[in-house]
Amino acid sequence: MKTDGFDQLDRSLVHALQLDGRAPFSRIAEVLGVSDQTVARRYGRLRSAGMIKVLGLTDPAALGETEWIVRVQCTPDAAVAVAEALARRPDTSWVSLMSGGTEIGVVCRSASSQDSDALLLQKLPRTPSVVGVTAHCVVHEFFGGALGLVNKSGALTEEQAGQLRHPVSAMARARAADPPGRTVPVTLTDADRRLLDSLAEDGRTGLAELAAATGWSQSTVRRRLSELRAQGALYYDVDYDARHFGLGVMVSLWLSVAPSELAATGTALAQHPEVAFACATTGPHNLFASVLCPDVRSLYTYLTTRIAALPAVRNMETAPLIRRLKGAGPYGYGRIFSGPPASASVPGRAR
Repeated sequence: MKTDGFDQLDRSLVHALQLDGRAPFSRIAEVLGVSDQTVARRYGRLRSAGMIKVLGLTDPAALGETEWIVRVQCTPDAAVAVAEALARRPDTSWVSLMSGGTEIGVVCRSASSQDSDALLLQKLPRTPSVVGVTAHCVVHEFFGGALGLVNKSGALTEEQAGQLRHPVSAMARARAADPPGRTVPVTLTDADRRLLDSLAEDGRTGLAELAAATGWSQSTVRRRLSELRAQGALYYDVDYDARHFGLGVMVSLWLSVAPSELAATGTALAQHPEVAFACATTGPHNLFASVLCPDVRSLYTYLTTRIAALPAVRNMETAPLIRRLKGAGPYGYGRIFSGPPASASVPGRAR
């Protein structure tokens, strides 16, 4: 598959930044065996061309928020306008046109059950062109967020990844494998939110700019960044075009699994190299995944081998992604694959 001049060093750089989005170029260069200037130059070129972007994002579970995967069915003539309206909302992410352009997939976040009611019953678009809405609460995440699909790409060796992996990455893996019991949500101040807003635009924003945005000293900014990461509230993701890794087809996969086998099946699904995001949800389909494959033939092979080998799967529904309007970050970003529902990167990400 054509990768538009994206070479092995570029892919290794993306992998390195996924492991630690604010890693100094000198440390990345040392692990990759190139000069600091080479890494800085590559990043600058890719960043200025809009080919990659580091995003500082918040984990809804750490903040006590609830995520919903919402499926909006529309008439074909209205789907784009409705999707764009959803993408402009600050409480949405992963807005995509699916299934022949008549369905929109969107992830919504709410801070409380009251907010969830308002979001799902009042704030979603109400127009005759919207013919159906279903909402599925995310009850457990098996893979996604800080873990990132690029970690399955092999762009770095395990030894290289181990040298670059931030300690928080290991914590994220541990939480996915063995979710903690009820924890106290992280409380954010207004200054924290200004900090996080800046990082959502550019996860590598310099300390001086972050200090100006928050009114803190640079040492306070540095300390708060460390605290938010250690608490699991802040993680870094890389927005890129998955086609640079040879992945051209993305589908949302909805599975019905016997409740007694849900945890084991979700854990197994999360290990598949094709899976960018996997979670347990409410509803008749209780396991969701975003799947990326090189092409349609590869997708067929995946469905008839790895998925077919999961014994607890009773029913399956697939919905191909046609166009991504918004990814995990602010409106205007969204090529890669790290969260629900992920895309195969049409211009205009993956979770």
